[in-house]
Amino acid sequence: MKLCFNEATTLENSNLIKDLEYCNKHGYDYIEIRTMDKLPEYLENHSIDDLATFFKTNHIKPLALNALVFFNNRTEEEYKGIIEEFKGMLETAQKIGAQYIVAVPLVTEQKILKDEIKDSCVKVLNELSKMAEPFGIKIAVEFVGHPQCTVNTFEQAYDIVQTVDRDNVGLVFDCFHFHAMGSNLEEFRKADINKIFIVHIDDTEDFPIGFLTDEDRVWPGLGAIDLDGIFSILKEKGYDDAVSVELFRPEYYKLDAEQAIKTAKDTTIKAVSKHYSYEGKESFSL
Repeated sequence: MKLCFNEATTLENSNLIKDLEYCNKHGYDYIEIRTMDKLPEYLENHSIDDLATFFKTNHIKPLALNALVFFNNRTEEEYKGIIEEFKGMLETAQKIGAQYIVAVPLVTEQKILKDEIKDSCVKVLNELSKMAEPFGIKIAVEFVGHPQCTVNTFEQAYDIVQTVDRDNVGLVFDCFHFHAMGSNLEEFRKADINKIFIVHIDDTEDFPIGFLTDEDRVWPGLGAIDLDGIFSILKEKGYDDAVSVELFRPEYYKLDAEQAIKTAKDTTIKAVSKHYSYEGKESFSL
C-alpha cells in the first residue's frame, strides 16, 4: 500500500508548501494537489518548475491534480471553459509528474434525467480521454455521495466509465461518498479493479443516508463506514495502489497542520492494517 495525502484535510490550516514539508517528513508517498486554491496560492510566489524540482529531490510524489470540477451537462460556453482548464491541468500534471487528474461531476439543484447525465458524461470523458492520451495522464472520475450530485453512487459512476471503455478513464473510490448515498458492496465486488484508480479513505458520523455532508467526515476508523468490508474487497481483488486520506472536518482545521497530517497517517494505517501493510518509512528529513 502507498500512502497519500489529500490537501482538503488541511484546507484551512495549511498551504501547499507546509503540506509538502510535513507530508514528506512523515513518510507519505504521494500527495493530491488542490488546483482550485492551494496550487494558485503557491504559484503567487513560486513556479511550476519549482514544484517539479521539489518532487524530483524528495521522497513524496504528486499522485493527482484535484480537481476538474463539474465537467458534465454544461452550456456550450461553460464546456469551452472546461476544455481550456483541462488543457492547462494536463500541462501542469506532465511537468510535475502527476499520474491522474480527478474529474468531479456536476452538482446542481436542477433535476436532470439519468440518461442525459450519462450521455453528457460519456461524451465529455471521451474527449478528455483523447486529450490526455498524448500526455500519459489518466482521468479519475469521483462520484459524490450527495443527492444534488448528478453522479452520486458507485453503480452509476462505474456504468459510465465502463461505457466510455478507455484505458485512461477510471474512478476515484471515496469511502465517504460510497457510504453517503448507500452504494452497494456487492456491486463493488463485481467491478473490474483496474477501473479503480485512486482510493480515498475517510470515515463519518452515523447520520442517515442522504443527509451526510463532507463536514461529517472523521478520522478513518472512528466512524460508521464499513471500512473493513471495503478494504477486504480491495485486497481480495488485488488493489495495491494509493490510499489517500481526505477529510473536510471543521474542527480538524483548528489543529496544528503537522499534527493533523500525522494523525491522518496514523489513523489510516491502523484502519487498513488488517488487510494491508504499510512499508513506508516513518519519516524523511528535508
